[in-house]
Amino acid sequence: MKKKLPRLRSDKEAEAFVANSDLTQYDLSGLRMVRFEFQPKSERVNMRLPGPLLDAVKAKAAKAGVPYQRFIRQALETAVQPRKGS
Repeated sequence: MKKKLPRLRSDKEAEAFVANSDLTQYDLSGLRMVRFEFQPKSERVNMRLPGPLLDAVKAKAAKAGVPYQRFIRQALETAVQPRKGS
């Protein structure tokens, strides 16, 4: 049985843990991918959506564990990325 990950209280603790630990000994199945957003958000967009569409977006965002506006931004980024092989 693999070990549980320890609770890390700071970036410094996390860096030390990753640098000095054999991560193959730990159960990483509960981890999920996280995207960091570094670009400043300098532009604003206003749009009207049908209520059911906004409700569906909010539900999907909640399921993904992100705020709904970030979810919409990620959907837009995905939509405009060039496809592989195109």
